[in-house]
Amino acid sequence: MTASSEKKAMSLRFPDPDQYEAIATAAKAAGVSLQEYVLSAAYERATAIEVKFLEAARSAYEYTREAFAELGDDQPDEEARVREAAARAELENDEPNRAGERAA
Repeated sequence: MTASSEKKAMSLRFPDPDQYEAIATAAKAAGVSLQEYVLSAAYERATAIEVKFLEAARSAYEYTREAFAELGDDQPDEEARVREAAARAELENDEPNRAGERAA
C-alpha cells in the first residue's frame, strides 16, 4: 500500500501549551476542528513549492505573451499558408530535375 492510500491515525502532542492554545484559537476562529486546521496547514506548507513554481510559470507565460504581442500579429493567414505549401511542393517536385542538371 502506498502512503496516499493508507489511512492512519495521527496523534500530535503539543509540548508548549502556548503553541497549542495559539493553534486551537486559530482553528476556532477559522471555524474548523483542530485536526482539520493542522492538516490543512501541513498540506499548504507541503504544496507551497508547487504553488510557487506554478505562479512563476504563469508570470513567465504572461511576460512572453505580452512580449510577442508587442511584435504584432505575425501569424500568416490561411491564403499565405496555402501559397507557401504550393511553393514548397513546387520546389520539391523540381528537385529531381535540378539534380539531373548538376550531373550533366
